[in-house]
Amino acid sequence: MPAEPPPRAATPSAQAREVLRAAILRGEYLPGERLVEAQLCVRLGVSRFNVRAALSELAADGLVEVQRNRGAHVRKVSVEEAIEISEVRMVLEGLVAARAATRVTDAQASELDEVALLMRRAVAAGEFHRYSDLNQRLHALIRAIAAHRTADGIIETLRGQLVRHQFMLSLHPGRPAVSLPQHERIIEAIRQRDPKAAEAAMREHIASVIDHLRGIDPAGMS
Repeated sequence: MPAEPPPRAATPSAQAREVLRAAILRGEYLPGERLVEAQLCVRLGVSRFNVRAALSELAADGLVEVQRNRGAHVRKVSVEEAIEISEVRMVLEGLVAARAATRVTDAQASELDEVALLMRRAVAAGEFHRYSDLNQRLHALIRAIAAHRTADGIIETLRGQLVRHQFMLSLHPGRPAVSLPQHERIIEAIRQRDPKAAEAAMREHIASVIDHLRGIDPAGMS
């Protein structure tokens, strides 16, 4: 039986895309900020051709907008669009939470408990940047447990478009104290292997996110 070929190394454009994507998600480039090809070539160590290919793929993901004769910039997402995206996420992440409840192992349940403990400590200490990071870790862990590749890919794309809104929500006064018990209910339902309760808890959580988005002043998001 012939041996399997070794995995292909990532192309320069794919590597550039991932580095740039991570930088956008970390907030290194702000919404509306211009992405200058010459500067990106230096930062990423690739040719202009590969930078353009990376920008084109990020545009397809909704993170970048490329305009003829004006170049590329980080795409702005309005509050109205953020609400629509969150409504889609509510359905998909509810499905993922339900599936996670049918697949979770004892080791994964312990990891969920660990994240919950760290989240409680972060809220008690007023470490809201830390809480925001743990929030992302929890949702990523639930998706990993569910192992639904199609939903995971769509959610990750949508999450990238919402990263600025999600970060600001996590720092909104009182928001972590509201979302913490919601996260705890999601974790408990998954640990109890109860898919209906897990889906309901996840949908309740994201519905709460939508309610907060509706209360945001659009002028404050520019």
